[in-house]
Order: sequence, then C-alpha cells, then structure tokens
Amino acid sequence: MSTSQTTTEGTARPLTAATREARGTHGAEPDPAPRSTPGAGRLRDRVGAYVALTKPRIIELLLVTTIPTMFLAADGLPPIVLVLQTLVGGAIAAGSANAFNMYLDRDIDAQMNRTKRRPLVTGEVTPRAALVFATVLGLVALLWFALLVNLASAWLAFAAIAIYVVGYTMILKRRTPQNIVWGGIAGCMPVFIGWAAVTGGLDWPALALFGVIFFWTPPHYWPLSVKFKADYAKAGVPMLPVVASDRRVAVEMVVYTVAMAACSLALVPLAGMTWVYTVVAVGVNLWFGWKAVRMLQHARAGRPKAGKMGMSVFHDSITYLTILFVAVAVDVFLPF
Repeated sequence: MSTSQTTTEGTARPLTAATREARGTHGAEPDPAPRSTPGAGRLRDRVGAYVALTKPRIIELLLVTTIPTMFLAADGLPPIVLVLQTLVGGAIAAGSANAFNMYLDRDIDAQMNRTKRRPLVTGEVTPRAALVFATVLGLVALLWFALLVNLASAWLAFAAIAIYVVGYTMILKRRTPQNIVWGGIAGCMPVFIGWAAVTGGLDWPALALFGVIFFWTPPHYWPLSVKFKADYAKAGVPMLPVVASDRRVAVEMVVYTVAMAACSLALVPLAGMTWVYTVVAVGVNLWFGWKAVRMLQHARAGRPKAGKMGMSVFHDSITYLTILFVAVAVDVFLPF
C-alpha cells in the first residue's frame, strides 16, 4: 500500500489517516468505477483460505488420471454426466483428505518455509474450523458417490481418504523415509474410482494404471524433497533425501522409474492398446528414464545445485504423467 500521493505539481506529500478516510479510498483519488467493499474483500480472502486447505493444484491431477481411465473402462465415451459426477466427487474427497492433512500437520507446516503461509499457520482458519470443514467435505464426498455414482466408488473414495489421512499423515510421514511410497497409494485411488464408476468393479487394466501412479510417486516427489530437504530436516520429517545421500535417492528413483515403465507397457496387452499408445509410452518412458539417470549421474559426481535439478525432474514427472494418460484417452478412440 502506498504511503504517499503524487500531486499535480509532481511532488509527493504524505497522506494522513484522516485524509484517506475523507477520500474513502486507500490513498488514491476517488474512482468513478464501483469498488469492492472491505466486507467483500474479507469474504473473498476467507473463501480463498478454505480453498487453499483443499490443495487445489494437487486436485488438478484428478483430471489427468480419472478421465482417461473412465474412457478406457468404457472403451469409448462414458456418459458425460457420470464423468462430471465422478470428477466432482473425487475433487471433494481429495479436498477433504488434504484439509485433514493440513489440520494434522499444522505444527510441521509452521516450521517449513515452503508451507508457513498455509491458512492454519497464518491463523486465517482456526484448527477447529479446518477439522469441521474436512469432515463435512468427506461426508459429502461419500454420500455423493453412493447416491450419484455407485457404492464401489464410494468405498474406494473412503479408502483413499483413510489411507492419506491415517496411513500417510498420522502413521508414516513422521516415522519412515518410505512414507511417500506407501502413502502414495492414496494418490493412485482416482484410477480405481474412475474405473469402478464406469464398470462397478475393478480389472487388470485398472491395476496397471494404479501401478503406473504408484511407482511414479517417488520419482515425482523425492526431487521436490531434495530441493526442500533442509525444511524437512528442520521439521523432523524423515523424507528419504533427508536421511539418505543424493546418490541413494537417485538410485531408488531409477528403480521406481523402471517399474513405472513396466506397468505402463503392461497396459498394452492387458487393455489391447494400439501401436499409437505403445509408441508414445515407449518414448515418454525413455525420456523420463533419461532424466532420472542424469540425476543419478549428477549425484554420483557430487555436483552442486541438486535442488535445482530436482525441481526440473519434479516438473518433468508431471509432464510424463500427463502425456501418458492423454495417450490412453486418445488410443481408445482410434479406429485401428
């Protein structure tokens, strides 16, 4: 906010609180256009704080994985209403899990530079309000799936919330460097939910896609942990990059990347994918595998700036998942 106002002569003079109040603005000349009221601004900030509790950027990955899975399960275009119902329910369920996570991890978040501006740390939302919000979202998500989709998807949504909140946040995160590996199962559940929404059950192609995301999660998240390992160490969270050398982290990333590639290629015989998906899958796996190997070479050589390279691999992993699942969606509609 500016503390001075330029006059017509080009000089600047301080604005007193009385002057601002008389003008009815934040130190600016009256604006003939309508201006938002302070009450509206506070409401917008409050809504934004609750939205932040749901971690909307993470929820975006629902679109990347759920829609192609539903296309594959339907062997074509499923009912649009069903797709929308599944996406909305999935977003609410993920929002609930993320809000529970912020409630439980608020002490950790307060110690880390990356998370110290989250709503529960800044006081924009009280712990009690966050807990009520997370609980309501969870109940709404389960009822939504049970009433509008099917019971199978409702149970899977419940499992996803439970695994992330209890399994990862409450049990694994503060106790083992393999926290993100097993806790990452929750991030795989949208694939199962999307498949079950269409078919009412699960099948081998859904398991292959589940495996892709399961093995993708460590090489996706560990590079981010490398960048912020000082933060995690300060908060006492034993992420693998905190307790192991960069070389060991890179080795494990390569191993998980190979397993991820195997699952993505297993989809070819399991789901009868065409050569188009096969070519894309081989290409994108070679590309991301090269990125993981480069990170290993970088770690072995003991080169500096591991965090910078880690962030590059982190963003590349999102690109990998997007390309692969877009290929799944496109392949379904090919006439050969």
